[in-house]
Amino acid sequence: MTGQKQNPHPYLSGNFAPIKRTRTLTRCSGTGHIPRELAGGQYVRNGGNPTTNVNQGRDLHWFDGDGMLTGVLFKRGKEGGIIEPEFVNQYVLTDIYLNAKDDGNLKRPLLPSIATLLSAPLVTIVVGVFRSLILICLSRLPGSKREVKRISVANTGVVYHDGRALATCESGPPIRFHLPGLETIGWYNGRKAENEGILDDKGGFGGNGLLAFMREWTTGHPHVDPVTKELISFHAVFVKPFVHYSIVPSTRYPAKASDPGPRFDIPVPGVKSPKMMHDFGVAAHHTVIIDLPLSLDPMNGVRGKTIISYDPTERSRYGVFPRYEPHKIQWFETNPCVVFHTANCWETGLVIPEAETCVHLLVCRLTSASIVYSAGALTPPLLKPVPPEYLEEEQCRLYYYSFPLVNTESGEAPMIRNQWALSAIPFEFPTVSPSHAMSSARYIYGCSTGGTSYSAALGKGAKIAYLAKMDATTLIDQGITHPPQQIKGCVDTRGVDEVMQSTDENDPVKLFQMPKGWFAQEPRFVPRANPATEDDGWLLTYVFDESQLDDKGECRDDAVSELWIIDAINMRDIVARIRLPQRVPYGLHSAWFSEDEIAEQKPFDAVRRERSTAEVDMQSPLSIMRDTIEKWIG
Repeated sequence: MTGQKQNPHPYLSGNFAPIKRTRTLTRCSGTGHIPRELAGGQYVRNGGNPTTNVNQGRDLHWFDGDGMLTGVLFKRGKEGGIIEPEFVNQYVLTDIYLNAKDDGNLKRPLLPSIATLLSAPLVTIVVGVFRSLILICLSRLPGSKREVKRISVANTGVVYHDGRALATCESGPPIRFHLPGLETIGWYNGRKAENEGILDDKGGFGGNGLLAFMREWTTGHPHVDPVTKELISFHAVFVKPFVHYSIVPSTRYPAKASDPGPRFDIPVPGVKSPKMMHDFGVAAHHTVIIDLPLSLDPMNGVRGKTIISYDPTERSRYGVFPRYEPHKIQWFETNPCVVFHTANCWETGLVIPEAETCVHLLVCRLTSASIVYSAGALTPPLLKPVPPEYLEEEQCRLYYYSFPLVNTESGEAPMIRNQWALSAIPFEFPTVSPSHAMSSARYIYGCSTGGTSYSAALGKGAKIAYLAKMDATTLIDQGITHPPQQIKGCVDTRGVDEVMQSTDENDPVKLFQMPKGWFAQEPRFVPRANPATEDDGWLLTYVFDESQLDDKGECRDDAVSELWIIDAINMRDIVARIRLPQRVPYGLHSAWFSEDEIAEQKPFDAVRRERSTAEVDMQSPLSIMRDTIEKWIG
């Protein structure tokens, strides 16, 4: 844990390595034609960028690291019709970041790595947690740059709701930042953010009481309804009922007469133990909670398991309930799997009296938890024997479920009607046209590695060699007309090479192949102002040319990335390439913020900032004691 490893960690080397420089809005150059619809908007991506990075031999996971926002603003030029792209990147100034910044005593991050929770013996985890608790307590003493009240690093997603741009992570509430400069404003509780004036005492995420700090932990992927503008989220915790649920309306959207306002911490019944939950499904009228055999339970150590543990002999469960009535949840069970990201969710049968209501869900389904270990450069542990009916080849595919709801008074057990993959190519990091989310969107965009398994590629660092476009409507119709094998079946069985050979303009699977040595990141779909079709728009993604690596596989100091704008209809044309002033490490999730959203941000009083050395009392006895203990425990 404390020594340097001979070989660099794959997630601390190459273009995964953190960068040290941040920039305010900086003019960029480019080639091609930037679509006028992008004028005034901004593309922003979140991801982990460890600031405490001295001990590179420590446990490390791709999902660790302090949140860093990286954006390109499509600024309207002074001369008519000209768009001037500007690059900006800033750390999310969380409590963890502000406390550790420039603290030479800390040789590794304050929090234990996810890799430690996946692989270390109980005594190591206990020591790591105890160290974190000591450092959090020390943060309250003089000499600390920031008291640590919340442990989130806010490094996962970005979302816009009710005049606020928010960065997210499972271990805390969202934190607000300001567009386009990406300055951090403060933690958001569902009612207000810090530095927006006096917070009321009505409570928000987490409520009040001893366990409020835990119940405010908000999923990395809250969803915003494109029609009602409500923000829907859940909160996974370590104590019963294990999952809570929140709905936050927009104050700028006309409320229904019966709308009671925000609903916080509604218990979701039926989850039997703490789980690692990253995403969920949200349709216009229903929500789907995903309860998988992937646990995140401190009590696992007592049972001889790691804190994060996967049991391939347990069932996966999907809980479907009306948006405002979690107590009416219906549970559907099936074979074990792992799902980190949902692509879309919608209903059928709602407008026809007496018709069957069916909830449909598209997810990126993995057949094991190997991706969790691969993203930490770990070898998955030997698991208990898997029943033959659960055995599947290693894969991560775009997968379809249909959940016909039953009349609970009839005593009929809910059963999944359809469950199969749409395509055999590896598929992750999904995105849809924002206006078509929570309805039957036809097109799903995402990433592929080009191999047979997304998880295997992650062990060497996730390298996105293809962007994919799936005609989900066509593939689902084909699957219903000619049903593949339930659970293990697949509608389109072609691999990447076969899809690339296709010349059919109406092929339901299309791939954009990166040039050799170039790799992309999660794309974001941006529609044309008046789209002729659902896919009439562009994909935006950061890309990197790995010929900029030296003979040891490390990035040269002058390495840079680009932002590519790709035609989302034909998945061939690069409309514009914007050369950035520095590289953008491979990261996680992105979002597009329109010119109107940037203009309509809520006012605030101040932003968070780093305290200078002159502002910190380093001479008091308590400060000296804090400094001494920090040096001792590293």
